[in-house]
Amino acid sequence: MHTVALAVTDGMLQFELSMAIEVFGSDLTHIVDPWYEFSLCGTSAVRVDRFRLEPDHGLDHLAHADTVIVPGWADTDVDPPTDLVDAVRAAHTAGARVVSLCTGAFVLAAAGLLDGKRATTHWAHTGELARRHPNVTVDPDVLYVDNGDVLTSAGKAAAMDLCLHLVRLDHGAANANRIARRLVVPPHRDGGQAQFIATPVPAPGNHPLTDLFPWVLQRLDQPLTVEDLARQARMSSRHLGRHFRSVTGTTPLQWLHAQRIRHAQELLETTDETVDTIASATGMGTSTTLRRHFHRTVGVPPDTYRRTFRSHTRPRFEA
Repeated sequence: MHTVALAVTDGMLQFELSMAIEVFGSDLTHIVDPWYEFSLCGTSAVRVDRFRLEPDHGLDHLAHADTVIVPGWADTDVDPPTDLVDAVRAAHTAGARVVSLCTGAFVLAAAGLLDGKRATTHWAHTGELARRHPNVTVDPDVLYVDNGDVLTSAGKAAAMDLCLHLVRLDHGAANANRIARRLVVPPHRDGGQAQFIATPVPAPGNHPLTDLFPWVLQRLDQPLTVEDLARQARMSSRHLGRHFRSVTGTTPLQWLHAQRIRHAQELLETTDETVDTIASATGMGTSTTLRRHFHRTVGVPPDTYRRTFRSHTRPRFEA
């Protein structure tokens, strides 16, 4: 029987912790028999939000598990507990597959398990993870990264994607799909799929681009150029680029491209319009161009995105 140990400490995130318990700690022998042998491992009783958990074993028991899972915790401003880091490192040395959910990646990085490897975490913390651990190649865009014996996931729902990925590796796709159906979640989202972060429009403020942003968003169906934006903003292309970098952190073309993709996402989610129509409405021209750029940016084709995020009410789009 494959043993799974969940490492717990005070302040861990309830959502990710609960997902790991739901998948690996539930009695699912009616689907797969034998299922996992599951245990909680910690130094003492721990607080998770308003709940109290009593571990089954100490952290030294992690070294006896086949798979060790480290959920995220809220306070990433401080270094993870030394005893937890040491126990996770010892478990990996003993041959365990080590998995982090969300900000649990900070524990794996502190243990040196991510050095020279690609990893991810919740998009809001990828910058800090990369800054604190420069030997780690942090990918802010993907749902999860599988390095074989070390796996990391992005935040929240992506933790479930990685849990189901582990089940798929251990018990096959059919059983993973049956469990996903039971949990009413998508049966499979590939790890390379993007975290679906919509690039926001900066809040209105006292800066030279305040009036330009809404003007652009009303004309996404048009073949706008940097010169068009500069002309509308009444400044040179060079000055426009400087202001864009200051306000948005990116270039005018990159920002414009992100807004076109974001609008395409909205239309795929909320309308029944064809990919051709959406390509035209977002200024992509043809469905081939939209598919290429959408897949490259989001990580999945438009049709796959639509199936995953289709809303129950889908009004017709009016150009």
